[in-house]
Amino acid sequence: MNIRSSKSATRLHVTRFLLVSLFVLFTGLLVTQPTFAGDLERAKPGDVGLSSERLERLSTMLNSYVEDDKLPGGVALVARHGKVAYLESFGHRDLAAGEKMQDDDIFRIASQTKAIISVGVMMLQEDGQLLISEPIGNYLPEFMETTVAVANDDGSYEVVPANRKVTIRDLLTHTSGVDYGDGLAKDRWEEAEITGWYFAHRDEPIRETVSRIAALPFQSHPGEKWVYGYSTDILGALIEVVSGQPLDEFLHSRIFVPLEMDDTHFYLPESKLDRIAVVYSAKETGGIERTADGSGLITQGEYVDGPRRSFSGGAGLLSTAADYATFLQMMLNGGELNGNRIISRKTVELMTVNHVGQNAPSFFGGGVSFGLGYYVVSDVGERGVPGSVGEYGWGGAYHSTYWVDPEEELVVVYMAQLIPSGGLDDHGKLRTLVYQAIED
Repeated sequence: MNIRSSKSATRLHVTRFLLVSLFVLFTGLLVTQPTFAGDLERAKPGDVGLSSERLERLSTMLNSYVEDDKLPGGVALVARHGKVAYLESFGHRDLAAGEKMQDDDIFRIASQTKAIISVGVMMLQEDGQLLISEPIGNYLPEFMETTVAVANDDGSYEVVPANRKVTIRDLLTHTSGVDYGDGLAKDRWEEAEITGWYFAHRDEPIRETVSRIAALPFQSHPGEKWVYGYSTDILGALIEVVSGQPLDEFLHSRIFVPLEMDDTHFYLPESKLDRIAVVYSAKETGGIERTADGSGLITQGEYVDGPRRSFSGGAGLLSTAADYATFLQMMLNGGELNGNRIISRKTVELMTVNHVGQNAPSFFGGGVSFGLGYYVVSDVGERGVPGSVGEYGWGGAYHSTYWVDPEEELVVVYMAQLIPSGGLDDHGKLRTLVYQAIED
């Protein structure tokens, strides 16, 4: 063999060695740094300023609710500085079947849908297709003139014209006056078969349902006070009209695919039937029981076998703790994740400040106002629980909750399926035990 051939062979052996070494190093990194939806990295708690020992208190607390027959199970996720430091499933997905809860199990997230829809509306504003200061009637003409139910002294009510047009911003802040059909004009809402927020059983597109809502008397005049109701369902119909896409397709293409939220759906794909958590209810006599099958809120619902035609922007999505944390991390990052920008930093800032003045949701107590789709903490002392000024979040009727704390670079997602919950105090303890684990 000549010198040139010998050198070529040597270089070949070196190249092969380097390639094998890089492969081993790369696969080793995959093992030590697992990722999931949206490529959020896992980290040891200590690496992001959290105490592993103190987080064990959270696990102990969650498991105690299962042992005491107060919760079937759930999933809790805590991310800090963009990395997941705590992801624990506890209890059971299905008690009767003996199926343990898994980290990637799927939950009905109900009103946690609202934040995603609100972001979708703001994306359309950034596209130059609308302004949130505009009347919703510019896009859904039936809302150009609306009415309000006003109480009379004798307990009856009369219907009067609204004192101004409902704006898109009114809908984002829940100051449109639209309730859930449980106000003064409840009889008219019931006659129109629009009550409660459950839509999965409806065999009509959301645009048709929303059109019928426009003809019913609202609970208050636009901008008058904070009223929780169908506002975000109306925004879902708005997205369909402005984008020219069904709501599920818009969310899939503009939010879920870029963020790799592969397990977020309005209706469950058949391939994922074994991952949806069963819904339970707290019994008045203590303990919990599986809710009935069928349509409606306090049932297993029709997310699997329903007509699959109604996309409820107010409460219709299914998701996992990991998927929802990915969405929230995008918000915490100022609208971007892994090179995919969903909305701008300035839009995130606009969404997470007080828009309602003193018309804050009263059930939160003091120190909490409301932005565009989220509650916003304005005074920690007045609120009286651990947190930070600027924190924002919400929750869902099936006992799920979440919040983002920009000051601590913290994202918390808690998924459960319990309705009614019987006044359970796990949400308060979750918050306390997350914050007591911060050690930096």
